[in-house]
Amino acid sequence: MKYRLFLLDLDDTLLDFQASERQAFARMLQGLGHEAPLDAMYRDYQAINQSLWRQFEQGAVSKDALKVERFRATFALHAPGLDAQTASERYLDMLAGTAVLIDGAMALCEALAAVGEVGVITNGVERIQTRRIEASGLGRFIRFVATSEACGHAKPDPRFFQDAVAKARQFDRAHTVIIGDRLDADILGAQRFGIDSCWFNPLQAPATPDLRPSCEVRRLDEVVPALQALSRRDAA
Repeated sequence: MKYRLFLLDLDDTLLDFQASERQAFARMLQGLGHEAPLDAMYRDYQAINQSLWRQFEQGAVSKDALKVERFRATFALHAPGLDAQTASERYLDMLAGTAVLIDGAMALCEALAAVGEVGVITNGVERIQTRRIEASGLGRFIRFVATSEACGHAKPDPRFFQDAVAKARQFDRAHTVIIGDRLDADILGAQRFGIDSCWFNPLQAPATPDLRPSCEVRRLDEVVPALQALSRRDAA
């Protein structure tokens, strides 16, 4: 395989964020004494949160504002008496200790670490993502973590990726690949930065004409064979 630097997205690539998020959300509400049914509130929270993250990636809202506003807007609909700042702090503490692995994540990181250097690239909150990696058991295979919070720029901004590769022992564009689940952050970021990409697409979502990953997989155990096939193709 030609690749020696592997930049892996964290949420919904290595860790099942939806499962982790729902657990942390439920535990946060329980701690605040809110016993109402979870489903409707959680659905609205997800929609609000996703909208705010898109705004953050476009530079329209700050990370600090996002962390509180998602709860303020949710509670305005479902629980006006709850305090958004307290909820944000408790939720992040709960989330930090919650790490549900995607099938094949451990084996993938171990395989990639055996042939090169593994770094995690994430738009998440640094202290939370670092603790989640430790809780997951993946930390022994990961040499560095690059976060938008520490960098000041978010995927797909090329400045985020420049900051990430600066953490690597050695960087060569031809020997670097991004592996992630989001076309608009991971694959677009790779395209803008001029490096290869592997799209983890378990739901078989359609690609767009202007965003074409170097390869595409449905399961994490397909990543290494796909990267090996890319390497053979480029060597031919």
